Amino acid sequence: MRYLTFALAKGRLAEQTMDLLEKIGMPCEEMKEKSRKLIFVNEELKLKIFLAKTSDVPTYVEHGAADIGVVGKDTIMEESRNIYEMLDLGLGKCRMCVAGLPDMRQKLHKCHSLRVATKYPNIARDYFYHQMHQTVEIIKLNGSVELAPIVGLSDCIVDIVESGATLKENGLEVFEEICPLSARVVVNRVSMKMEHARIIDVIDRIRGLLKEGYR
Repeated sequence: MRYLTFALAKGRLAEQTMDLLEKIGMPCEEMKEKSRKLIFVNEELKLKIFLAKTSDVPTYVEHGAADIGVVGKDTIMEESRNIYEMLDLGLGKCRMCVAGLPDMRQKLHKCHSLRVATKYPNIARDYFYHQMHQTVEIIKLNGSVELAPIVGLSDCIVDIVESGATLKENGLEVFEEICPLSARVVVNRVSMKMEHARIIDVIDRIRGLLKEGYR
């Protein structure tokens, strides 16, 4: 039997996923030990797990370096990889939104040269070009996107919003919700054929746990 390999996004989501896997009978004790290892193994279950930068998880899955990945919907949309999205875990719920200073709300879809700052250029471009049929200038940022409209770099932003507290504290407000976000289970397309029974078993066990009220 070959190993079934999981790629998990580093951080809280990885911790939540490991807890979930343990509850469905797929623990990885090596991950609980202090170690510099990059790949963790459960030999008995033929299971391998590695942690990756969030934006890299869909890439590892697409190219078959991992059979299964757990990552946020925002990353799946932004990276747009050729993978199967199998299950919504309901973890890390938030929203992808258009936001800005209050006086911009009425002008949002009337501007002919709207400047949009974001960490998610593909999501922003798709929303304004294909859904709103509006030409915009996308300004890619890596840091605090909320700063952009305040200092005049952009007219609005496209970013993840959880409670909205950070926006409110900086005098910004949500104009529109693009889509809801949460963690998803993704699967390599070839693995789905080659290891169909094992992967579906994992998905079904996770789905069963979620139905019991796990969050």
